[in-house]
Amino acid sequence: MKKIVIFLIIFQLMGCAELQQVVNQLPQGGTLGNAEIALGLKEALNMGIEKQVSKLTLKDGFYKNELVKILLPEELKKVDNTLRNIGLGNLADEGLKVLNRAAEDAVSEATPIFVEAIKGITFNDAKNILLGSNNAATNYLQQGTETKLYEKFNPIIKNSFEKVGADKIWENLITKYNNIPLTSDVNPNLTDYVTQEALDGVFTMVEIEEKAIRTKISSRTTDILKKVFALQDQGRQ
Repeated sequence: MKKIVIFLIIFQLMGCAELQQVVNQLPQGGTLGNAEIALGLKEALNMGIEKQVSKLTLKDGFYKNELVKILLPEELKKVDNTLRNIGLGNLADEGLKVLNRAAEDAVSEATPIFVEAIKGITFNDAKNILLGSNNAATNYLQQGTETKLYEKFNPIIKNSFEKVGADKIWENLITKYNNIPLTSDVNPNLTDYVTQEALDGVFTMVEIEEKAIRTKISSRTTDILKKVFALQDQGRQ
């Protein structure tokens, strides 16, 4: 009889310990303030930089990623078509490729800028953003930082153009096109165009990671992510 009683006591103690562990893992909604939720949102955005934006810095990170691949602006599509029609398809292909190469190089150089932008952002209503759409934090980051990021990113893109030889290739390409009879001269600002396209690509990749963290518990790889986004799950029920 004593053995049975002792066994039951041990079982109850073990049960209490396991129960407490479960309770500790439950979202403590009442204890999460705006600052802690904001910290979780920043962590999610940082994970976007670390896991997704880093892919853009690799060779073909833009060029072979259909989600972010930089295509020609509308005014240059006629240039592309005309050059292909006169047998300069290889030059046209190279022109498109180096635009993406410049973006890949520039994002590699500018990653600390994006990290600093995330650190500096203030979530005035973090809980509403947490309980918002699957890209709410990315949208908030984009709206709050895009203008400043553009100003900082633009000269990096310009340097990358020179670094990968895009400036020379496009100078040659545009010159050949402008020398073709019966064509209207073009003089596009490709640095500004690629800057915006590259920024859009960065935000697209951050959004992918945010969505993963919001929808897959396995993507919440830190304590703050688990705690904050458990609150999201609870709020969406």
